[in-house]
Amino acid sequence: MGPVAREVLHWKHLYSEVVTSGLCTGCAGCVVACPHDVLGYDDHEGVYKPFHLEEEGGPGDCGHGERGCTSCTRACPRFRDWEPEIDTAVFGRTRSREEVSGISKDIILARAADPKICEIGQDGGLVSAMLIWALEHDIIDAALVSYLEGDGTSWKAIPGVARTREEVLAAAGSRYTYSANTMAYEEAVNGGAEKLALVGMSCQSSVPPVMTVRKAGKPARRFVLNIGLLCSKTFDDAIFEELFEARYGLRKQDMVKMNIKGVFQIWMRDGSYHEVPLKECHAWTREGCKLCPDFAAEHADISTGGIGAFGDWTLTIVRTDLGRDLIMRMLEDGTIEGRPGDDDPGAIDLLRRLSHNQRKRWPEVAVDAPRLRPPDPPKKKKKAAPEAAVPEQEGSAPAPAGSPTP
Repeated sequence: MGPVAREVLHWKHLYSEVVTSGLCTGCAGCVVACPHDVLGYDDHEGVYKPFHLEEEGGPGDCGHGERGCTSCTRACPRFRDWEPEIDTAVFGRTRSREEVSGISKDIILARAADPKICEIGQDGGLVSAMLIWALEHDIIDAALVSYLEGDGTSWKAIPGVARTREEVLAAAGSRYTYSANTMAYEEAVNGGAEKLALVGMSCQSSVPPVMTVRKAGKPARRFVLNIGLLCSKTFDDAIFEELFEARYGLRKQDMVKMNIKGVFQIWMRDGSYHEVPLKECHAWTREGCKLCPDFAAEHADISTGGIGAFGDWTLTIVRTDLGRDLIMRMLEDGTIEGRPGDDDPGAIDLLRRLSHNQRKRWPEVAVDAPRLRPPDPPKKKKKAAPEAAVPEQEGSAPAPAGSPTP
């Protein structure tokens, strides 16, 4: 028997194993890495997936792949054994079962020292402060971020490039609908950028390291700073009309700010504030989020999120030497303020619980590593009702769960 031919893993394999299987998050890493420009990206009507542009071979095959091109599979952070490959390349080892939120060096609370950045940015403006500092210190010359389309009243998030302080601040704030920020890569490079920061959700933050470890071409060398956003899910754009407006009368063109803190918080142009229960939003979960196992942006240099008790501080997970150096220098020169993560143990506990639960999403039919986690804690037994409960007075109602009683 002769030698077995090496399998060339290309678009055909990516299409069947990731794009059409439910594993695709829509990160667009494959589109950015394609050297032949034969992959497009559909971000309309909640699709957010790559597709093949050429008629040759149809949607599930690629002539360049058949001739040996493997760039798309090399750039995909959900293809085959992606998690242990990236862990080993970035951290020098694979994670332990207990490291459900990924490998890290430090966990702190941080925020911008500049009051304007703190006010405009989300949860203390840390990400905006980092980007501005990195631009001013020539660590990067552009950042891939998201903006709101047009005048902002559509609330459609789109990828874009920030090269100045003003552009960074214009991109500040959370959207909770999806933007493949990696898709701003071409605009940044065409504008002369060589050193890029990526600000992306957890799925996107795995793109630069997987490109590097799998040698996916020129884009890998241009990403020099990787900032990840804690993310359990994003929502389809249809949530604005089909839930917020239809059920609550909240028109997206009248919204000025949104956040998620146990509920979906919405601030309106008329000064009013509204809360929508998250359980009502689940039906609009974006398809690409449903099987994603990464809550904590586990492969970023620095992972950030506004969870915990302090709304104007960002929970900050420092993962790499580059991330630690950046944070230390910014603390030392007073650009940001910091405090120990242990000041908010509830935030750290929530980080781990959400990460643990999200790893359950990864399906049994895929590779094993992203399901690695400790056993679920035993469920608490419900207390038996007392034998002789005091009856409610006529016309009264029981207090809501968690609310104080008189």
